[in-house]
Amino acid sequence: MRTSAVTAGVILFASLVSGKSAAPTIGEIIYRQGITAAGVPVNEDRGSGGISPGANAACVNCHRPSGLGAVEGGILCPPITAKYLFRRGIRYGQEETHSVSAIRSVYTDTTLARAIRDGIDPDGRTLKYLMPRYNLDDAAMTSLIAYLKELSSGPVPGTTADTLHFATIVTPDADPVKRKGMLDVLEHFVAAKNVFYRHLLPPARDPRWMYHIPRKWQLHVWDLAGEPETWGEQLHNRLKSEPVFAVISGLGGKNWEPIHQFCQQESIPCLFPNVDLPVVSESDFYDLYFSKGVLLEAGLIAHQIHDISGTAGIRRIVQVYREGDVGAEAAKALRNEIAAHGLVIIERPLTQRAAGGDLSAALEKAGAQDALVLWLRADDLRNLPLEPPKSPSVFVSGLMGGLEGAPIQGAWRGVTSMTYPYELPTRRGALQNYPVMWFNIQHIPLVAEQTQVDTYIACNIVGEILNDMQENFVRDYLIECAEDKLSSRIVNGNYPRLGLAPGQRFASKGGYIVRFAGADGNKLVPEGDWIVP
Repeated sequence: MRTSAVTAGVILFASLVSGKSAAPTIGEIIYRQGITAAGVPVNEDRGSGGISPGANAACVNCHRPSGLGAVEGGILCPPITAKYLFRRGIRYGQEETHSVSAIRSVYTDTTLARAIRDGIDPDGRTLKYLMPRYNLDDAAMTSLIAYLKELSSGPVPGTTADTLHFATIVTPDADPVKRKGMLDVLEHFVAAKNVFYRHLLPPARDPRWMYHIPRKWQLHVWDLAGEPETWGEQLHNRLKSEPVFAVISGLGGKNWEPIHQFCQQESIPCLFPNVDLPVVSESDFYDLYFSKGVLLEAGLIAHQIHDISGTAGIRRIVQVYREGDVGAEAAKALRNEIAAHGLVIIERPLTQRAAGGDLSAALEKAGAQDALVLWLRADDLRNLPLEPPKSPSVFVSGLMGGLEGAPIQGAWRGVTSMTYPYELPTRRGALQNYPVMWFNIQHIPLVAEQTQVDTYIACNIVGEILNDMQENFVRDYLIECAEDKLSSRIVNGNYPRLGLAPGQRFASKGGYIVRFAGADGNKLVPEGDWIVP
């Protein structure tokens, strides 16, 4: 049940910098960091002589940022918000979320302080060994209890008695075809959800529906305009006029960081946007991604080069990319990953307006001991010279080049390997059958398959999590449920498996290196097994 000190610090930092205007109280710091007002680490003692200080002793480790608890390995960590502490406990399984394992009386401030200090519940029973005992003075205890009374309480923006409001965000440089495909899926999913909602309205005064009141969904499309430095202000203005509970999916081009930072500042979950260059910051709590995109591809290429560099006689890495595109950041990531291997890195950046001749010039100096890495879009791949250089290995970004649709032609097919951060097409059929069948039923044109399938899976994940959350519509809890439940899914669309843990923000962590099987067509063959770099 205990996370590491590093993970606890990650969660603390994410919470305290997430845009809350008020300074954290002593109680919040104790809860999230395990530090008292004097900066002294709180100690936990389980009565066996073992004492854990500071971040390892923070309440957030087990009860989570929301305070709504968790179940891990069959062990229950109950919720400790006011909604659950200050009313009579009931048996686990009879409540709308994790609850105490036996009937107990209502806590008061006095009995709660005793439970925290001595591990005794309001009925005089000893709490289980997993509940630490904290030696807090009266001032610290008062502040901690006050914080628990406020934790995950009050109205949540974007939620009403019958509706949950969601946004999806589109940057101005996003692919218009992918935008149409994504919005088709989102709008049809929300419409289908609301049809189902009307059939689930609970019978009046039926106690079985006490904690199972359904909600409609309402989608807000936030199209951004102008330069990235203006997007934050645009988003804050949209949020003021259209409060939302969370951001679902979304579509980015070359820069997603302003959206990522906005969601951190406003403590809004941003769940699985379609972006090739996500922000890698495991300390940021509210942004979840399917994968690291081109940065994952850099890891896959580094892994492959490390494996073959000796036998292939590779001495240098030559990288070609266009300035200002996501490939520039991918090239930087590969450079950092490969630095420890003693290989020389040569950069051949192309300006945004560089023509085919400039591309040929960037390639012509690649020699027999060079691995060539092309961070290029499909248009550039079509303009490659007829003959590849004498490099023993050529790597192409699948995400940038178009995956199995990448226009690799002629002699290039025999020497080019491609990153593929999805399940292989020959193995993906069963994973995609359900969403594609749903598209057919909804009469949704398949115009951008990977984007549309990812969008559907994102919507499906949110729907399943909300069913489990039931009446606890708390933003932090939405993220926690994603961390807890994602790995139990079977239908994951483009990915063989998805999974998160506290402190992880990328659900798919690997991919393949593939080649085209023949001189034409789009059949791919893997060069090895699934790689997790």
